[in-house]
Amino acid sequence: MKKIKSICLCICVLLFLVGCSAKEQKVEGDTYQIYYVNKEQTKVISSDYVTATKETEVVLEELLQQLGQVPEKLEYNAPLAGKFSLVSYSVDNGTVTLSFDEHYKEQNAIEEVLTRAAIVRTLTQIDGIDYVTMQVRGEPLTDNLGNVVGAMSADMFIDNAGNEINAYEQVKMRLYFANETGDKLIETTRKGVYSSNISMEKLIVEQLIKGPNVEGIYPTINPDTKVISVTVKDGTCYVNLDESFLKQTTGVSAEVTIYSITNSLVELSNVNKVQISVNGETNYMFCESISLTKSFERNLDLVESVE
Repeated sequence: MKKIKSICLCICVLLFLVGCSAKEQKVEGDTYQIYYVNKEQTKVISSDYVTATKETEVVLEELLQQLGQVPEKLEYNAPLAGKFSLVSYSVDNGTVTLSFDEHYKEQNAIEEVLTRAAIVRTLTQIDGIDYVTMQVRGEPLTDNLGNVVGAMSADMFIDNAGNEINAYEQVKMRLYFANETGDKLIETTRKGVYSSNISMEKLIVEQLIKGPNVEGIYPTINPDTKVISVTVKDGTCYVNLDESFLKQTTGVSAEVTIYSITNSLVELSNVNKVQISVNGETNYMFCESISLTKSFERNLDLVESVE
């Protein structure tokens, strides 16, 4: 009897160790946001999804499957479970190319942009995937003006939290970021799709805070900075930021930060000067060298010339 009990105990211990070993060997993936379009077609909303692996190609396949499955929440519309079908996809040098059938163009303008936003935001979360391009029947996707949309990143689709979307517009912004040494500005152009509920002035400031999305240029503003308000009156743009703005970005001169904002905003036809405040107050010395009590005008002397 003792011998039988001993054998049973050994078997139990063995099963326990095997179970533990299996748990240790189990590979878990990462948590991603799957983006959907709400029923009213006014915004993009998201839901958590945990992948079974971290392998890029497998994760891509999983996320595409999720984008094509009808979600449990009835107020969500999966972008790839609608009027059109995904015919094929490929990956090359960090860009995913999606090819759709002809029914893709049956979407209205707002629905189409929201669909793009949901797909691009979802897929560019994957490590190694930076851009998404789209085709319809093998031809590059074009917007409602007939322009080729081209490669899209998540930064092209601007959040507009808390407000419903009246209309989407595609815009070009001329932004000024820092050079490598932080003592000069470099001019760059960024395309974006945004809701007309947000002003262009506020959009520009938010994009400056978000920072550059190409190599060779560097951020000018503390990324923790929050925008309180941006308004324009009589040609002066009033930019009100929270106190995080006062914590300067390492290696960037005070002048470069101030004129990164000023030069970018003065590119707009309705802005001639910029007044910066912190929590509504202008009685601050930015980096102990520039008084915020005055307004600023365009300064092209700080812009690095391109040879």
